[in-house]
Amino acid sequence: MTDPDKSVKVALLGCGTVGTQVARLLREQADDLTARVGAPVELVGIAVRRPNKHPQVPAELLTTDSAALVAGAADVVVEVIGGIEPARTLLLAALRAGKSVVTANKALLAEHGAELFAAADASGADLYFEAAVAGAIPLLRPLRESLAGDRITRVTGIVNGTTNFILSAMDATGAGYGETLEEASRLGYAEADPTADVDGFDAASKAAILASLAFHTRVTASDVHREGIASVSAADIAAAKILGRTVKLLALCERVTEPDGAEWVTVRVHPAMIPRSHPLASVGGAFNAVFVEADAAGQLMFYGQGAGGAPTASAVLGDLVAVARNKIAGGRGPRESAYAALPIRPMGQTPTRYHISLDVADRAGVLAQVAAVFAEHDVSIAAVRQEGRSVDASLVIVTHAAADAALRSTVDKIAGLPVVREVVSVMRVEGEGP
Repeated sequence: MTDPDKSVKVALLGCGTVGTQVARLLREQADDLTARVGAPVELVGIAVRRPNKHPQVPAELLTTDSAALVAGAADVVVEVIGGIEPARTLLLAALRAGKSVVTANKALLAEHGAELFAAADASGADLYFEAAVAGAIPLLRPLRESLAGDRITRVTGIVNGTTNFILSAMDATGAGYGETLEEASRLGYAEADPTADVDGFDAASKAAILASLAFHTRVTASDVHREGIASVSAADIAAAKILGRTVKLLALCERVTEPDGAEWVTVRVHPAMIPRSHPLASVGGAFNAVFVEADAAGQLMFYGQGAGGAPTASAVLGDLVAVARNKIAGGRGPRESAYAALPIRPMGQTPTRYHISLDVADRAGVLAQVAAVFAEHDVSIAAVRQEGRSVDASLVIVTHAAADAALRSTVDKIAGLPVVREVVSVMRVEGEGP
């Protein structure tokens, strides 16, 4: 039953692409939200830097004093401004005052999640953040709640729409990275400064959040091995096609159990070749998808719009309804679960597989010299393809799994061989057996 005397007051920090949609949905769906929550949901203020830039929202709601808005009458603070500061200071103030928080800020959670959770626990407030990873896709709540009774072993995801659009276009057209990035910018899929996306920072923050939830271990962005897509060439894409693969920027989070029972967590973001039969291979354009593997549940796939104002606002509103219901009913949402506290395995010790393309002299004994270097580093070769071109030749090698440091050392030594003119490309291979 709805109690009109109990309203849930909401303060909104930010009114950009996502914030504008949140404010719109709060107005347009007011009656439905009231019915779902059991009380009216009232937007009491919106903190912005330039009030005159937001004619689409009522002027009386706008303020430039975000600290005062947070300290005011709001029960819930919704943050969609992004970045570390002032978001961190504002959200800590809200949580310490007992106000629940809904945030879409992946960078803040990846860097200061433990601090935010501690503040929430101390005051009994809720901290929800579904919109921080994969936009509208219901992903974090299943990891946090639905799969809480299972043991998740691996999470593999395409969690950045910009890079997925670029790599999908390169695969479809055969174009190079530079011209495809320009096209992505023209179409609005890439920011004016695309560094956070194309260099993997955005995906690394999301990977840290995913690993933290999946493995009950605190993982920060600095724990994530990160590589971007700027070095991916049209030749890499073509080579992947020949082998029945495609190239994706993947966030890979894995819980590894050693033969002696010791457990590690590995978290990495980098381009990788995956088989075209893999569920993630068909994820095109700016869409996101995450593939979860768990002991009891088996394999699960989450797919949908990973960014954009309305899709992200949908996730924010879902969290807001949950937080508001808790307030009305006197309950609390899930807390941080970091009991496992598993160590993070360095990238150099993580088993991976390499696809290596070499420009070599076309003469007898070249393959033997290259193979000797692999044997020296205890790296096993899974497949070799050699094509002669009069004076030069192309040699493509795919390895079995080995420690990443051993593979990197192998490549470095091969590059110094007199018969090797150039190491054309090196890319990891995922989604296949050892």
